[in-house]
Amino acid sequence: MAAMKPEAARLDLARWAPLVILAASVGALGLAYVAEGVYGIEPCQLCLWQRVPYAVAGLLAVAALLAPTRRWRAAAVAGSGAAFTVGMGIALYHVGVEQHWWASAACAAGSDKVPATVAELRAMLTAPPPKPCDALDWTLFGVSMATYNVAASAALAAGSFWAAEKIRRTA
Repeated sequence: MAAMKPEAARLDLARWAPLVILAASVGALGLAYVAEGVYGIEPCQLCLWQRVPYAVAGLLAVAALLAPTRRWRAAAVAGSGAAFTVGMGIALYHVGVEQHWWASAACAAGSDKVPATVAELRAMLTAPPPKPCDALDWTLFGVSMATYNVAASAALAAGSFWAAEKIRRTA
């Protein structure tokens, strides 16, 4: 039996890390849209904001896959880690709102917008109020989706930063 070269046995993080980040980002966004579209779980404003870092990380993962050098790939993977860190912060803030540790101006009912026409006024009065950010539609084992997102975003951020450093060292 032929022995494998150490280089061949080693995982090529410069290729696999962006693929894992892209898969995690697409999976998380897909899960959110399935929960909304199929199961009728209405997102609040903070829920919508939590989707943005996944989209940014996914775009950075695509950039990493297309990057001409390992150094650029490392930078894009680190950028994904930063996006996941921001997502973790938004999710943690959302958990605080859900637990009533603090209030959120982003989720306050009502609007400061003054209608310019009668049609705008009618639309404002007949539109359903925005979903409050402290209303939980779904939990698993008593844990909300925002709480799961804190853990997922933290793990993805840590993994992204770790992979970026490993890629940078091999550049």
